[in-house]
Amino acid sequence: MRLVSAVLAGLLAWMPVARAQPAGPPAISASPGSATGPAVGSALSPPPLPSLLPGGLPLPTLPAGTQQEIMQRILDAAGGRTPPGPLPAPAAPTPSSPFPALPAAPPAAALAAPEEPYSHTEIFFAERLGLALRQFGYDSFRAGPGGASVLGALPDDYIIGRDDELVLALRGRTRSTQNLRVLRDGTLVTPDLPPIPAAGRTLRDLRTDLEARISRDMPGTEAYLAIGQVRQIAIFVGGEVQRPGMQALTALSSVLDALQQAGGVRKTGSLRGIRVEGPRGSRVVDLYAVIAGERGSVDLSLREGERIVVPPLGGVVALAGEVTRPGIYELPAGSTGVPLAVALRLAGDPLRPAGNRFLSQGTDGGGRRSFTELRPQDLVRRGDSVLVQPGADVIANQLRLAGHVTAPVTRAIGRGGASLNSLLSDPRLVRPDPYPRLAVILRLDGETRVRRFIPFDLSRALQGQGNLPLVEGDEVIVLANSDIAWLASPPVQRALRGEAPADDSCPALTQLAIAARSAPARFAHARGAGFPDIGAPACPPVFRDYPPLLSFLLDTAVLLAGEVRQPGLFPIQDNTGLDALLAAAGGVTDGADLSAIELAREPTEQSGTIPLSRTLLDLRSRNFRAVRLSPRDVIRVPRGFTDRETGPVTLAGEAVRPGVYDIRRGERLSELLARAGGLTGQAYAYGTVFTRDSVRLRQQEGFARTARDLETSLIQVAAGQAVAGGRGQNVDVGNAISAGRELANALRQAQAAGRMVVEANPVLLAARPELDVLLEPGDLIVIPKRPNEVTVVGAVLNPGSLQFQSGWRAGDYLRAAGGPQRFADTSRAFVVLPNGQSAPAGLSGWQAGGPPVPPGSLVVVPQDPSPFETWGFIRDLTQVLSQVTISSAALAVIAREMR
Repeated sequence: MRLVSAVLAGLLAWMPVARAQPAGPPAISASPGSATGPAVGSALSPPPLPSLLPGGLPLPTLPAGTQQEIMQRILDAAGGRTPPGPLPAPAAPTPSSPFPALPAAPPAAALAAPEEPYSHTEIFFAERLGLALRQFGYDSFRAGPGGASVLGALPDDYIIGRDDELVLALRGRTRSTQNLRVLRDGTLVTPDLPPIPAAGRTLRDLRTDLEARISRDMPGTEAYLAIGQVRQIAIFVGGEVQRPGMQALTALSSVLDALQQAGGVRKTGSLRGIRVEGPRGSRVVDLYAVIAGERGSVDLSLREGERIVVPPLGGVVALAGEVTRPGIYELPAGSTGVPLAVALRLAGDPLRPAGNRFLSQGTDGGGRRSFTELRPQDLVRRGDSVLVQPGADVIANQLRLAGHVTAPVTRAIGRGGASLNSLLSDPRLVRPDPYPRLAVILRLDGETRVRRFIPFDLSRALQGQGNLPLVEGDEVIVLANSDIAWLASPPVQRALRGEAPADDSCPALTQLAIAARSAPARFAHARGAGFPDIGAPACPPVFRDYPPLLSFLLDTAVLLAGEVRQPGLFPIQDNTGLDALLAAAGGVTDGADLSAIELAREPTEQSGTIPLSRTLLDLRSRNFRAVRLSPRDVIRVPRGFTDRETGPVTLAGEAVRPGVYDIRRGERLSELLARAGGLTGQAYAYGTVFTRDSVRLRQQEGFARTARDLETSLIQVAAGQAVAGGRGQNVDVGNAISAGRELANALRQAQAAGRMVVEANPVLLAARPELDVLLEPGDLIVIPKRPNEVTVVGAVLNPGSLQFQSGWRAGDYLRAAGGPQRFADTSRAFVVLPNGQSAPAGLSGWQAGGPPVPPGSLVVVPQDPSPFETWGFIRDLTQVLSQVTISSAALAVIAREMR
């Protein structure tokens, strides 16, 4: 390779001299041993390499193929031809061109390094069409030069020539095997026979002649003749090939072998006008008959002394679109146009047998692009590009089964038409748990192109009843029970109130919200359901695929509420029986009152006023089928009256049989204690903790309200808008506000127990029935053991629990705890009694220590509020702090007794 590069660099230095010479191909003489002699033609042969390089250096001996390659590159450079580069990006089509509908051209990055460079012809059509097409047939020579070996048996019509080697086998009286070669004079000489003329005869003819001679001259001997080695011939290949020149081939080689040996035909050369000239005259070879399957026979055989000339490329047309083999095709040699049907046959014909549209882009007399609609019999001319498109790319005679099915099914309408029963003939197409009362047919009006829903009863259709005819384009949509349950979901209920969803994941909700806001009374029957706003289930796929289906189903829905197993909105057809609707909802519950079922209905006549009629139905006979329903009806199934409450109460602590008990309406605490076997001997009824959910909610709201009021007061103090006269003019307001905020946060975080003060002693309840509290679902009754301590907390020196001493008052327990701290406010001290009540501790001098404190009590000594006494609101927090303390004490008792 280094040697070739050096030689090429030296020869290119002579190129200016070569360009300065007169035009015309240089004349060369034939080689001395050439069979063709001067008939080859000096104009078709490449010039020889010079004997010396620039500077007087001798030219090294190079192989013939290398010399031809070097000379071809020199000639290309001298003629101004450069190796073809990558295909540029196609020019953007004009706005009026119909070709933007074509597939997008390959990106520039993909075309920057193609398998082979794009030719000028391919670039020309790429700029017109907006996509890359290849010239047809030239990749047949992509494999490179082939070998000269001969494989397989030779045919009997093989023409024997000089230097062919024949193998003659004699069997019989004479046994021998002889390798014979045809002499220069065309004769075959054997040891036992006179010379036999062989050159120019077929193998069959020579074999017959030889067998006859041996049978006559050598009786009892049989002859077998075969070709041992095929002679070599030299064929000149010129014109638009990669490596023009003399090609060494075997006598069995064809025109294709010679072209392959020459590197193949360039894309600037013709495949349909190749000339073969020689002793037998001149003939034109059309390779499309071989590589494209065109009609006609072609003689590809070669004889010694013939030459092959590949002329420049003739007229071409481009075929793109929906054809089997898009590409650029050459017209027959010498023709300027062919019928479109002939050109389509080259491209493998259109993909669809009929209904095609042929759009031709050609050039008018002014060089402008012009478009023409062609028919198969019209001519396509040189440079035309034809786009094959469907005349009307629409779907015809199609039915579709979608929704809650095993897989979407597409069916064709037969000659006799189609029906719903034939489409649903196999029930296994429908997945388990479909909604049986209603499915829909989405039908497109052929005239207005408007789609509408047609409802039908799915259960009847699966049983072969209620058949409906289907038309072209119908889509049968089957709904699932989960799709119907979604109609009562919070997202749908919010959309019925006109609230659009936050995202676009479910366009059906957006359409429903717009419709509900524009016509509020349209979905009044669905909004009156009162379904709980719990959870946010995702949008079912059927409503994402068919957004208008949601509003249609709600328009045809019946509201079923009350004592049914699955209340909700159920789409139905008109005149559907109540039995079918209840079956879809799972039936009524055991507690349903069938004597007073309420049916609300709007009249079917649309007038200025639409009164709502309500009817009470007595269906204790369970004749639900007699009640016929219409869309927008409302059915409410009430529950029969019972004295059983809707929830249990919990009894814990010192009861004989603690646990969870169901209660009836009006049941009292004494009855519950009797059902539990009474109290144990260690029970401390005075310290019973009784909590109720409704009381707990009110207490929690009170804590939050107090925290808000406290923060409002802090803001007013900070702004200087609420200043009360009094002492303490040097109070640090900033620290006081920080302390108030901490107190507000503590109030928000405080947990309310919801404790009520009740009497739980069975003896007292029997004596005073007015103290016997009525029970409610969710009540918690905790009866502790009798305690033996009193707890002192707050601003004392040693807070903690002290042993109960009979007759001791709050002052006694305060002294036993070390006495009050420096900033204690003993005047506001209070006692939380075991039953949940609170009372003043009586620690003032004139109160004499207060009443005796029972066991299990809590003595609370608060801090002195003097730093905040200018704020009258903070001085009133003692009651709130008392409630917090009571809740904390109750929760402590509950936690201890529930272990």
